[in-house]
Amino acid sequence: MAGRTITVGVAIPVPPPWGEILDRARIDSGDPLGGMVPAHLTLLGPTEIPAESLDAYRVHLAAVAGACPRFDLHLRGTGSFRPVTEVVFVAVVDGIAVCEQLEAAIRRGPAERERTFPYHPHVTIAQNVGTPALDTAFNSLAAFEAKFRVESFTLYTHPNPGAWSFETLAGAPVPWTPRAKFPLGVG
Repeated sequence: MAGRTITVGVAIPVPPPWGEILDRARIDSGDPLGGMVPAHLTLLGPTEIPAESLDAYRVHLAAVAGACPRFDLHLRGTGSFRPVTEVVFVAVVDGIAVCEQLEAAIRRGPAERERTFPYHPHVTIAQNVGTPALDTAFNSLAAFEAKFRVESFTLYTHPNPGAWSFETLAGAPVPWTPRAKFPLGVG
């Protein structure tokens, strides 16, 4: 069907045991996506592409992954985008440049679009909650630290915009589904 779109995203999942800790923090904050979206570092947020471009985009992602050596990611402490957006996150302290390079390369082709905000690699732990919950999330993980080797990234598909909202998520299926894992080049 011509004109049909699919919403894709690309992320680095946070592995155990750290992923579970961050998932619990998101759930505890009351974030509507807590328990539904696993802890991850976004390389491409939800982006509509033509459905007929998906196979070519997978080829593009495989090439991007193959050209990037495996790298170490170091997460430590918390940060916030407040007052610009009501988001609290775990900060990336090492691996930032590689994430920025991956994000720029992944964004090419059918996924090319203007950013709403400059890219800032992070792992969200609370959003769409009140100020007290944001403050608690910020303080509860201030001493958090994780170091792990990034060996791949994952392509996800999302329901198309309008198919779900934060208000309608309760009881709904997970709003994103892993579709393909792309191993990074040896490094």
